[in-house]
Formats: sequence, structure tokens, C-alpha cells
Amino acid sequence: MFPFLFISILKEKWYPYFFVMARIWAKVILFGMGFRVELEKEEEIIEGKSYMFVANHTSMTDIMLMLSVVKNPFVFVGKKELTKIPLFGFFYKRTCILVDRKSSKSRMAVFERAQKKIDQGFSICIFPEGGVPDDESIVLDEFKDGAFRLAIDHHIPIVPLTLADNKKRFSYTFFSGSPGLMRVKIHHFFDTKDKSSEYKKTIKAQVRQVILNQLQDYNP
Repeated sequence: MFPFLFISILKEKWYPYFFVMARIWAKVILFGMGFRVELEKEEEIIEGKSYMFVANHTSMTDIMLMLSVVKNPFVFVGKKELTKIPLFGFFYKRTCILVDRKSSKSRMAVFERAQKKIDQGFSICIFPEGGVPDDESIVLDEFKDGAFRLAIDHHIPIVPLTLADNKKRFSYTFFSGSPGLMRVKIHHFFDTKDKSSEYKKTIKAQVRQVILNQLQDYNP
């Protein structure tokens, strides 16, 4: 798919075509690795509406799984270091909003780029843990403020997703994992309309608790 993916990133307005092909790529990769996706939804995502998608982060397959289950075109906000991955990094840096977590200037630029993408009708996707915890015994790490501040500032609903099995199926530990079921749950949305910036810590805690409870239900 490289030639078609490459052409689709030549112009910013062609991003929706890139997104469609990225979804096909993600589904083929997951299927080829022997993963079967099972999706449960508490609320329907409306086509053409912008959202803030947030999910737990445990595996490199999280990116593919998010692309697989969400139809609305969205843009990932991710760490700049991933641009170093061969081939993947080439597309990543041209299609995602990159952040250097060591630079306050870079973190501020994320808000400007996110506003531009939302104005274009896209959604945003952030893994609010800020990375995969080094300690794999951690069920869900603490959330950072960025996703919730962005959602409140831009008045878009927050959509929590629980990725239940990615750590078990394909963790960062070598020689671990196996083919099998990957369960995803889309939870009820959190409305940010008329919320002040001070509300971000409250809504951050509420969203984290929803995902944590579901992880514990899936893997008691």
C-alpha cells in the first residue's frame, strides 16, 4: 500500500483518504497477526462530528486497534521519538501531531495544531498515560492533563475506550503474547460543553476510573 499511502500525504486536504487506507492497513496487520477484534459500544459515534478519543496504552498494537474500531477520521497526538521507527516513522511525522515532552514550546504548539485539525472536522486521539509504563504490572498509569485540557478548550466530547487485551496479546516483553481475542469497549461520552479549564482534573479522574474499572472487569 506504500504508493497509495505516500500519495495521500502529499496534500493536507487528502488526509481523509490516508485515514481510510490506514484503517485497511491496520485491519490487515491485526488479522495477519492472528488477532480477532470484539467491539462493545455504550454510545454511538456520530459521523462528521469531532471527538477526543482517549484509551489506555500498553502495546504497539494500540495504534492499529484504534484505527480499526474508529471510523471517524482522527489525528494522533504522539511523542516525537516514534519518528525514528523505520517506514512507520515516515508516515507518522507527516500525519500526526508530534510533541516533544521535554519542550514546553512543543507542548503549547500541540494546542494550536489540534485546533486547526478540529476546525477541519477531524477528531483527536491521545493516550493520556503519555507512554507505556515500564512496569508491566501497572494496570493503568496516571493520566496527564493534555487530552482533557484540549477537549475542554475546544468543546468536544471525550470518548473513553478500554483496550482490554493488548498487553496480553503483544506486550513490549520479547517472546510474550499470542494470537487471540482483542476486546474493545467504547464508553459513554463525557460532555465538555460550558466546562471551565479548572474542570480538567475532575473529568480526567472520572475518565481514568471508567477505563480502570473496565480493565479490572475484563481481567479480574
